[in-house]
Amino acid sequence: MNCELCNFRNPKGTATGIILKDNKLLLLKRNEEPLKGLWDLPGGYMQEGEAPEATIKREIMEELHVVPTDITFIRTESGVAFWKDTTYPIISFFYLINIADQEIKLNEENSTYEWIDLMKLPSDFVAWDSNQTAVQWLQEKLTFDLERIKELVKQLDPNAIVKEQSLYKAVLNGFVSRKYVDGELIGMGWIFPRQTALRHQAVVEDVIVDEKFRGQGYGKAIMLELHDWAKSKGVEVVELTTNPKRIAANGLYQDLGYKLHETNHYLFNL
Repeated sequence: MNCELCNFRNPKGTATGIILKDNKLLLLKRNEEPLKGLWDLPGGYMQEGEAPEATIKREIMEELHVVPTDITFIRTESGVAFWKDTTYPIISFFYLINIADQEIKLNEENSTYEWIDLMKLPSDFVAWDSNQTAVQWLQEKLTFDLERIKELVKQLDPNAIVKEQSLYKAVLNGFVSRKYVDGELIGMGWIFPRQTALRHQAVVEDVIVDEKFRGQGYGKAIMLELHDWAKSKGVEVVELTTNPKRIAANGLYQDLGYKLHETNHYLFNL
């Protein structure tokens, strides 16, 4: 056969689901070739005329018999796959998937499933090179001591409820600065970009330092790291709000050059 099109090495599109609960990653044991018996992430190949988000929703429903309650794009990874004697390139779209508390019921593609601690998971434990690269990225960006974060947030707002999925989205949508002392998380802060019609802005939220470590410069170090991230993204203006009763925090922001902006700040709960 003289097929000119067959000579193109265009990657095949796949969509892959990242499902986390208590910072544990859902893995499925493959029940079919190729790589039967190895651990894998849920997902599969895009069909003709199908967008990646539609693919992952279909695959999650087929493989787990659950309905995704939320689908958030993470990143793309390139890699290779194979079938019998043929190896070919792929490009995989990774999505953060929330299945809430739905009961998982596997189809015939996988024999069992496990929730594996993301922090302790060797990347090569997972099938396919694109998945392994994605796991390495997840371990760098989305590994958290959730209970410690809840403790810190309670110091800022005793009534606050930390939602795990919201925490992951905070990282995906912006940047989180984290400070450790002897391996213990003692402070953190969030920043999120926001493009308006006038300029590229960013918003700083919830800068927290454990009360036992305040007055030692950790809050300033967090803010400067947030500023560096904003500069790297071309942000022109950084804004924040804080309670006037937080004397030390207000003093820090003023020392860093923040100016009080005279405007009414309204909130509307939907």
